[in-house]
Amino acid sequence: MRRIILVIFLLSGICASLLAQNITLEDLFVKRTFRQSTVTGLASSNDGLNYTTLEGNGRQIVKYSYKTGEQIAKVLDLQDLKNDTLQSITEYTFSADESKVLLMTDRKAIYRRSFTAVYFVYNFVTKELTRLSSGRQQVATFSPDGERVAFVRDNNLFVKSLRFKTERQATTDGERNKIINGIPDWVYEEEFEFNRAFAWSPDSKQVAYIKFNEEAVPTYGFPMYKGLSPEHKENSVYPGEYRFKYPKAGETNSLVSVWVYDIKAGQSIKMDTGTETDIYLPGIRWNFSGSNLGIMKMNRLQNKLELLFANSYTGDTRLIYTEKNKRYIETDFLDYLEFMPDDKSFVILSEQDGYKHLYLYDNGGVKIRQLTTGKYDVLKFYGFDPVTKIFYYQAAAVSPMQREVYGVSIDLKKRVQLSTQKGSNDADFSNGFKYYINQYSSLSTPLLVTLHEISGKQLRVLEDNSALKKLVADRNIPQKEFFTFKNSEGLELNGWMIKPLNFNPATKYPVVMTQYSGPNSQEVLDNFSIGWENYLATQGYLAVCVDPRGTGARGEDFRKCTYGKLGKYESDDQIDAAHYIATLPYVDAKNIAIWGWSYGGFMSAMCLAKGGEIFKAGISVAPVTNNRFYDSVYSERYMGLPSQNPDGYDQNSPVTIAKGIKGKLLLVHGTADDNVHYQNSMEFAEAMVQAGVQFQMMVYANRNHNLRGGNTTMHLYTMFDNFLRENLK
Repeated sequence: MRRIILVIFLLSGICASLLAQNITLEDLFVKRTFRQSTVTGLASSNDGLNYTTLEGNGRQIVKYSYKTGEQIAKVLDLQDLKNDTLQSITEYTFSADESKVLLMTDRKAIYRRSFTAVYFVYNFVTKELTRLSSGRQQVATFSPDGERVAFVRDNNLFVKSLRFKTERQATTDGERNKIINGIPDWVYEEEFEFNRAFAWSPDSKQVAYIKFNEEAVPTYGFPMYKGLSPEHKENSVYPGEYRFKYPKAGETNSLVSVWVYDIKAGQSIKMDTGTETDIYLPGIRWNFSGSNLGIMKMNRLQNKLELLFANSYTGDTRLIYTEKNKRYIETDFLDYLEFMPDDKSFVILSEQDGYKHLYLYDNGGVKIRQLTTGKYDVLKFYGFDPVTKIFYYQAAAVSPMQREVYGVSIDLKKRVQLSTQKGSNDADFSNGFKYYINQYSSLSTPLLVTLHEISGKQLRVLEDNSALKKLVADRNIPQKEFFTFKNSEGLELNGWMIKPLNFNPATKYPVVMTQYSGPNSQEVLDNFSIGWENYLATQGYLAVCVDPRGTGARGEDFRKCTYGKLGKYESDDQIDAAHYIATLPYVDAKNIAIWGWSYGGFMSAMCLAKGGEIFKAGISVAPVTNNRFYDSVYSERYMGLPSQNPDGYDQNSPVTIAKGIKGKLLLVHGTADDNVHYQNSMEFAEAMVQAGVQFQMMVYANRNHNLRGGNTTMHLYTMFDNFLRENLK
């Protein structure tokens, strides 16, 4: 009897130990147990010798020395200000002379990058805290001399004089769903990835801005139901409605123009960008001295980009440089164009030799030299140090799955690698490039934030996530392992897998494939994360991810081979990956599922429709089911115009091939998805109904593309969990 009790006691202890090791959905989506810590609100001082961080739950701005790490001062403590409205700081920006700081609070999201907020200005000289303006503002920005702040409210551009406490409205024609000044329309914000469409001149005398006339753009609307919806009137039994301008593929875009507002004259002058109106103006940037305003102009197909120099006082422009591509031009060109301090040259990130590299051009558009070379992609351009004449950048030179930080001199005689650890490295340089902060992680190492001299010498560790490392070790959480395989065309693809907890190679495990697969994306990276896939591994699944053709850091041909046929090669590769996985001795080949979100949801649907019996089940969340339903900039960049490529759009659409679905499908969408419209899932659902395909569908009221809010995330992943348990036997 004692022996039986002892055995029961030991078994109960083992079970308790195993339970303690498991990841729960609450860990991931409620408690955020495995969230990596970092240094927040970090900003370099103007002299480059100190930096500030945001601490005390957003109530303090604290200054530290780069060299010694010692705290210099508490620059600002909200407790001392005793302002009931300003309870915490979301973001902050110092004026150029650091005599003032612009404080953002009460941020409320609009779309992915846009938001409104309440701004305050604190003057360190007068010790005065003032609210920037009445109501809520967008993208408030100091003038270079710190005397004024420009911002947008209700689609109009304003300029506030801090000295005289006067406010001037620079534009008056702003109106919702008609005219926007100084901030982008929906499609520019989403696809050109910026939320501010104005720029101060270096002498603080002018503000250049982009005007969007979206009157002719078709309107998209969706109902908003009672609950978390501000559009629904509580006393009404009818739903509200949200309507906004959204150009789908082939439809009318906003008419865009560039203007310059002169502070002294109080007037705006239009810049000459030519007579063609069906174009994009995705960027404006002043040169170093402010003698020229750079305007980026792109054709509708996005395979030709022109850099214009504008005279901000007359509006006259001249063509400086033209970039062409037989397929499309990456937005990296827009992100990393930088004018040099000599006012005679500029840097671009271009794919002229088939890989993304840095090039130096003079202001006449003549190439001076290619700064980086090799069969690898440069991913980021950090900037140029005019003292040492070194360009700093991030590249995937060792492997597409890794990231390193490098420097190269303007004469190409000096090349340095600042990062030393194998994995993913990113850098944040001080003003003057005397120091940098490196952010590193790998499959086995959570985020490590370290401070270095520009020589590479490490001065100190700012964050090592030691508590998270111990937690992961204590929980015995299964980790990712890289693998490669060749698809049916003999091309090697990269992947990772997470083997089940207490893995036994003699056991056959069900498989859940996860992926995103979108253009220039990457999921197979040497970095750290603990998420849903780790949870799946604790539940007895083999979690697998593969980056197909079309994904990033493997050169232009690998990335752009999907042009005109989005979805074809990516789904082919995922199906090949499933067939490869099925051959592994520890895989239950009859129980393989695939899931994904957004582009990944599109892929899941495509794979079930094309993959035959290889997929037992699939989950498709917020999928694009035909690129005709998606926005003009994205769809046309990768597919061309629908009128010129109808087969490319329709033949690679889950709607068209829905009858091929054999596995169990769970389709999920939010009714208030402003990005990938609910229309996509409804059209797909109807196609499956007419094809006689049985499926499950879940709809979340008032939820956008992220499907967040309240208990939504927990509900969503609990549903995923139950679906996989029911369908992968």
